[in-house]
Amino acid sequence: MLRFWFEAAVVLWLVPGGLGAAARLYTDEDPLVILSSSTLKPTVSNSSSAWLIQFYSSWCGHCIQYSSTWKTLAQDVKDWQQAIGVAVLDCAQEENFDVCKEYSIKFYPTFKVHSCTEYYLQVQAVRQLMVNILQNHTRLDWPNHCPPLDPLSSEKLLPLLGQRSDVFTAIVVEEPDSYVGREVILDLLQYSGVQVKRALSTDRPLVESLKITTFPSVYLLHPNGTHTHLHVEKRLRFFFSSLLRTLPGVQRRLMSDSSSSSQVEALPHKQSPEIWREFDRSKVYTADLESALHYLLRVELATHSTLEGEELKVFKDFVTLVSKLYPGGGSVVKLMETLSDWLLSLPLQRIPYQAVLDLVNNKMRISGVHLGAELRWVGCQGSKVGLRGYPCSLWTLFHVLTVQHDAMPTALENTGLEGETAPVLQVMRRYIRTFFGCEQCGRHFEQAAAASMDRVLDREQQVLWLWNQHNMVNYRLAGSLSDDPLFPKAPWPSPSLCASCHEEKSGVHVWNQDNVLRFLRHHYGASNLSPTYSLPPPHPPAPPADPDPAQTGQSQEEQQGGVERKDQVKKAEEQLEPRLGQQAQRVEVPGHGEGGGAGAGQGQGAGGVWILGLGFNSVDMSLCVVLYVCSCLFLMLLFFFFKVRSRRWRLRHSRLPV
Repeated sequence: MLRFWFEAAVVLWLVPGGLGAAARLYTDEDPLVILSSSTLKPTVSNSSSAWLIQFYSSWCGHCIQYSSTWKTLAQDVKDWQQAIGVAVLDCAQEENFDVCKEYSIKFYPTFKVHSCTEYYLQVQAVRQLMVNILQNHTRLDWPNHCPPLDPLSSEKLLPLLGQRSDVFTAIVVEEPDSYVGREVILDLLQYSGVQVKRALSTDRPLVESLKITTFPSVYLLHPNGTHTHLHVEKRLRFFFSSLLRTLPGVQRRLMSDSSSSSQVEALPHKQSPEIWREFDRSKVYTADLESALHYLLRVELATHSTLEGEELKVFKDFVTLVSKLYPGGGSVVKLMETLSDWLLSLPLQRIPYQAVLDLVNNKMRISGVHLGAELRWVGCQGSKVGLRGYPCSLWTLFHVLTVQHDAMPTALENTGLEGETAPVLQVMRRYIRTFFGCEQCGRHFEQAAAASMDRVLDREQQVLWLWNQHNMVNYRLAGSLSDDPLFPKAPWPSPSLCASCHEEKSGVHVWNQDNVLRFLRHHYGASNLSPTYSLPPPHPPAPPADPDPAQTGQSQEEQQGGVERKDQVKKAEEQLEPRLGQQAQRVEVPGHGEGGGAGAGQGQGAGGVWILGLGFNSVDMSLCVVLYVCSCLFLMLLFFFFKVRSRRWRLRHSRLPV
């Protein structure tokens, strides 16, 4: 298919703001293919797709400036890769000398394409060039996965109205010189559940039948036979593509297998044995935040039997950050404040994890302290077990913390974190590097942080940096095995959530960062948190009831059940008491006002509770008090006894003889 190559000697109008002179202009993190002398021919020969390859030199100043434009192009057409791919080859590498000579590369950058013409290679021009390359192929060398790009007539489209189908059909009606329809067709190339066709505004019978007056427009045919206009805020390619991707049943095909047999049917009741929770995508759910903390404190942290050194410092910083910035107050905040006060008051350099877990589980029965011990994903639930969940909720938690820090700039004063420029990002970076279970994910985040986090100079940039980094991760993982077909990774927020966040300049999608910041402040703000599906804190124990069933209205079976539950609690506490005493280091938990009193009072009625985290119950403390009082009385008696005796001795020896 690629046997005919033409060389395009390109005159470049370069985009400013390119990268600096680096040894490598492109890395594996970029959404393109890096070729070499050993991989060029195997990649392009017998390929089922076309290729657009840039031959460049890493020492060339023009190439360095143009690299950012080429990366933008590759990202913009990433979903087209089954039809046409974007690649680079560095002719400055010694191993590539021969292949560059073979292809007669004399100037940098040089682009190998299927047509010989001169272009001002802005992103929009190159993208349109790629569309022309695909559309001008002959039937003999047509790429296998390239869909039809020619417009259809009213004779072929009008009979489809009212017919039932297995998929959605979107008809893009546009002006003859428009590229939007063809670009949307290629954008949806890697998605199943929808097929895109294009028609021209000059087809009067079609335009009049569909009652279309503005162009470009999309007319949507539903699988059940109904059809309607597709409403979008802005008539731009990005808005059309994004809205079509969110249609029910539209899923990205997995990279590992593009066949239909490998697709995941993302229906919740079929894929997951868990209960599906209906939710509003415009809300943030506290159940996700609490589930993130539950998994972090009870599962992820449990892999460390003890915390010491850098691990202990990182954990202290994380707990302090959450205790100061977690929105809404309540039992979770009180738990994190209790945990923070305890950690900061400890003089020890080594803490057993079991002591942390006992406090998280509130073994001291401190009033108002609670963190649900159950995973309840809502906005972060996946179409099946193993998708989204904890990583999604951890991103959400730190997004909330960045916005809270922006809203409360003095919240971290006197914590030791106020001196850092971007404290939320720095704590997140250290936590992921130290504790996050996915080592490869942590390595990727560390690379991104090392490359650009030092440019964050204020709270607003902190919010935007995390949002941008999250989108970069979505770009990289889109279509991978970890991508949920029901919630495909895509640029966020979508146009349906924030239309004003999206703009187009020179045919390229760009973000309006002022509107993005405004959206993030609202979306992750305390006022947008929904408590739906959150686990309520346990009710305090009821006062002793009248044993007479007739007066209390309680059946004998219920009374027996209550006795059995008390016995179970007592047995469980008796088993837990010796644990911490067996640790090599003894840990002390400071008292907390009325919380400690409540805990002691409850312990007397429940067979004893833990005091000071050392396994002492209320009976032990009562004995200590009694012994203390008895010792004081005994010492006082000794004092008065010797006082009287010494006075008598002085009187006896002070009398003068007669």
